[in-house]
Amino acid sequence: MLTPRSAPAAMDAGRRRTVRARRWRPLRMADTRGQPLRRIARPFVADGPSGVSIRDRLKGLTLRDEKVLRLVGGHLGRLASGDLARRCRDGLEHSAETWAERKRGLTAEASSRWAGSITSNTHDQWGLSRRAQWRHLQSLDAGIRTIRHRLSLPIGQKGTRSEPGGYRCEREWFHKTRRLAILETDYEHVSAQRDAGQVSVVRGGRRLLNQRHNLAAANRTEAAWRAEWEAARWFLTADGESGKRYGNETVRVTLDGEVSIKLPGRVLDTQRPASHPLGRAAGWGRDRRGHQRRPPGRVAAGRAR
Repeated sequence: MLTPRSAPAAMDAGRRRTVRARRWRPLRMADTRGQPLRRIARPFVADGPSGVSIRDRLKGLTLRDEKVLRLVGGHLGRLASGDLARRCRDGLEHSAETWAERKRGLTAEASSRWAGSITSNTHDQWGLSRRAQWRHLQSLDAGIRTIRHRLSLPIGQKGTRSEPGGYRCEREWFHKTRRLAILETDYEHVSAQRDAGQVSVVRGGRRLLNQRHNLAAANRTEAAWRAEWEAARWFLTADGESGKRYGNETVRVTLDGEVSIKLPGRVLDTQRPASHPLGRAAGWGRDRRGHQRRPPGRVAAGRAR
C-alpha cells in the first residue's frame, strides 16, 4: 500500500524505467534545401610570408627629430591629398599614362621613391572606396527587395524560416513605403556615382571629420581636434623592396630597431645641416617591437620587405 509520502518516489521510479537509452547515430549533413554541395578544391601549399608590416611609435626623439618628422609628414601629406584628389577626378579614365604623369609631378616635389609610395597608396585608397561603394549598392538592393516582398503580402501574414511575412499593422506598412522610397532614391544616386567613376573618400577618416561638426558631443576642443586631424592626414609610409638594405631605401629599420628616413627634396633643402650627407636623417629613435617581428637572417641578407 502506497503512502502519500512514498507515492512521488514510486512514480519517479516508474518514469525512470520507461526512459530508453539513446543510441549513437552519425551526424547528418546540413539541409541544403535542394542546393548542390560545393566542390572541395584540391589541396595546395601556401607560400610563406614575404614580409611584415611595421607600425609603431618612436620613443626618445629629440626636438630636432620631432621638427623634421612634422615637416616630412606634413609635406608628404599635402602631396598625398593632392594626388588622391587628382585620382578621384580621373575616375574611370585612369590609365598607366595618367599614373606615370602623376608620379612625375610628385617626383619633382619629393623623390621617385616617395612618389611611388604615394601613388601606390592612392591607388589602394581609391580601390577600397570603389569596393565599399559596390557593397553599399548590394546592401541597398537587398533592403529594397526585402521591403517590396513584405509590402506585397497581406498585413499580418506570418513568415517562414526562409521567407519573411507581411507587416504587422497598417501603420508599419505605411512607414515601410516611405522607407522604400528613400532606399530607391539612395540606390539611384549611388548607382549614378558608380557609373561615373565617383567615389567618396576622406583622408584622415570620416569619423574624425564628423566630429568637427559637433565638438561638444565629442567632448573635444577645436585645438585638440585640429592637432589630431593634421596628424591623421600626414603621410609617412613606404613599401618594402627585396634586395635593398634593411628592406627599403626610403624608411629603414635596422636589426637594433634604429629608424632612418630619406628626406624629400623640399625638406632636405631646409634641414641640410641636420641631416646625413646623402640626404638621410639618421638615428631617429628606436622602434621597440616592429623590428623583432622580422627574421634576422632575411634582414642581414637583404631579403626583408
